[in-house]
Amino acid sequence: MSRSVLPAIVLALGLSGTVAAQTPCGGGFSDFVEGVKAEAVADGIPRDVADSFFRTVRQDQSVLQRDRAQGFFTRPFIEFSRQLISQNRLDRGRQMARDNAGVFERAQREYGVAPSMMLSFLAFETDYGSFQGDFNTADALVTLAHDCRRPELFRPHVLAMIELYRRGMIDPANTTGAWAGEIGMVQMLPGDILRRGVDGDGDGRIDLRNSLTDAVLTGAAVLRHHGWRANEPWMHEVRIPQGLDLTQTGLRTEMSVAEWQRLGVAARHGTLPQGSMQASVILPQGHNGPAFMIFPNFRVLFEWNQSFTYVVTAAYFATRLDGAPIYDAGDPDPGLSRDQMRELQRRLQARGYDTGGTTGILGAMTRAAVQDLQAELGLPADGWPTSDLLGQL
Repeated sequence: MSRSVLPAIVLALGLSGTVAAQTPCGGGFSDFVEGVKAEAVADGIPRDVADSFFRTVRQDQSVLQRDRAQGFFTRPFIEFSRQLISQNRLDRGRQMARDNAGVFERAQREYGVAPSMMLSFLAFETDYGSFQGDFNTADALVTLAHDCRRPELFRPHVLAMIELYRRGMIDPANTTGAWAGEIGMVQMLPGDILRRGVDGDGDGRIDLRNSLTDAVLTGAAVLRHHGWRANEPWMHEVRIPQGLDLTQTGLRTEMSVAEWQRLGVAARHGTLPQGSMQASVILPQGHNGPAFMIFPNFRVLFEWNQSFTYVVTAAYFATRLDGAPIYDAGDPDPGLSRDQMRELQRRLQARGYDTGGTTGILGAMTRAAVQDLQAELGLPADGWPTSDLLGQL
């Protein structure tokens, strides 16, 4: 779970607003550490605490290698979801729900988050807590803050982790987690733990590694903070009619469920929610592939993970836990390789479209640019790039 939280960290630490000048990223690692240490002290952390926190911190090159090699989210939705979702994972999730019904019922009662949604994150983040990562968290966060690719994202979490250490909640020498600094069963960054952590089991500690209650309630608290609407749906599989104006699909267009139904969009199973609820229709692999109607709660999930493919898969898995059938995969056109996607993004940018960079990942901005270009060229404007589209550029 990753996002920038600098303004909130300043508030969470109870700072006066006078913050030391930030040490530039890059340069010598030891110089960078000394600079961040000085910032922490200027922000009110006792010097001996700052010294102790950084005493064991080391630069971790394997973290940078992981950061540079993120190819997992480049997979298309069908391949990605089939890799993550299995009958065994569904069975284990349902068993966990039965064995810990009180915990999940409490998350729904106090925060409005459905058990299946929290189980989905438990499944995908750590395989229900069975593997939470073995990277030293302090090393990972300081390494990524020192690196100049995304320092603004990770630096605030270094400061948050120092504060957690000052409060006796974390040990920088022994705390481990994911390579990007997330900790515990639902993989929370230190800033989220500091601001939203819940001592659900009442033992006086927020322990996301060993306490399922703490982990589930903290995750639910984070979702509610970001706008999760109590007891509302997030996704439903639908069928789209022939002739639907595909420019209306995608995250940019919302209309009521009733309006979608008047256009011929229908539930593939069960029934859609009340007609006045706002919704969008997304086509993860174009108009020949699966189709889903998504609701306001779906958008909140991007605060957990910004990958479109991850969010669609996690949301869909939660519906499977609730009894939804396997989606209709259809027969989508083949997608692009990562190198082809980078080339597409470069060519889109050359035509004036904003793709959010040339990452090789089909994110929301690239999908929107592709959809606009398809409409311009008179192609089915479903936001799914193909080799034919690349060829036309």
